Amino acid sequence: MVEKAKSIWLDGKFIPWDEARIHILTHSLHYGLGVFEGIRAYHCTDGRTAVFRLPEHIRRLFDSAHVMQMDIPFSPAAVEEACCEILRVNQQKEAYLRPLAFVGEGVMGLHPQNNPVQLAIISWVWGAYLGDEGIKKGIRGKISSFARHHVNVMMTKAKTTGNYVNSIMAKREATQLGFDEAIMLDTDGYVAEASGENIFVVRDGLLKTPPLTAVLPGITRDSILELAQDLGIPVKEDIFSRDELYLADEAFLTGTAAEVTPLREVDGRAIGAGTPGPITSKLQAAYFAVVKGENASYQKWLTYV
Repeated sequence: MVEKAKSIWLDGKFIPWDEARIHILTHSLHYGLGVFEGIRAYHCTDGRTAVFRLPEHIRRLFDSAHVMQMDIPFSPAAVEEACCEILRVNQQKEAYLRPLAFVGEGVMGLHPQNNPVQLAIISWVWGAYLGDEGIKKGIRGKISSFARHHVNVMMTKAKTTGNYVNSIMAKREATQLGFDEAIMLDTDGYVAEASGENIFVVRDGLLKTPPLTAVLPGITRDSILELAQDLGIPVKEDIFSRDELYLADEAFLTGTAAEVTPLREVDGRAIGAGTPGPITSKLQAAYFAVVKGENASYQKWLTYV
């Protein structure tokens, strides 16, 4: 259950949480055409609040809208400022931010025509997406029977609301079978990503992640790649099969919500020793130091509120 905050930003105005409503004929509600972002603001060690990689998230929001032919009626700079302001209004030192652009009411049918594009920004307090224990000890994954989107079936570079029906089906299947997360293959049978996260494996000291051919260009993924290179960890972006995942020494998931979550098991097979490995732990610690403002080399990624 999402804990209510004071206000929600909707179309340029702060509205009390329970009064932020839309019409039942909102086009996106019927047909799934909308784009969104997940962003985290952290309470830093020095007492300040910083939004992690805010410009990159807002750029991806506008990129997604462009791909889906949606014209967001605000500038990127205005949306960035609204993301900071909602934290101030809601008096939140740490929160998850959800900008959501959607097609409003007007005509019905598959062509939204001149229906207005609306924008909301919601902030709420959200802990570890896959659980505190998952962050510390790792989670259990299941290869899904649902394939990840093909690049010519859905626009895989856009963070589009309708794309996530695929993720919901995979996640439900995995959790109903007693696992924590679904691991999805692409339509060629190679490991793509989890239901809402990118995936990394480690074998013989080499860090590997699927290339950006049919996966969402994750901002946490990009952060981990840069951190790994700076830490001297060899990195390769390349396809790999499910049995290569089974044989990995280490594996972990990345995402704004999931942060850096180790995989300790997939399909009943332990990954490495079945506990978070040394490279996973090193990158996880480095990531949390960065988002908490403890590493001066990465201040470029923090927008202080």
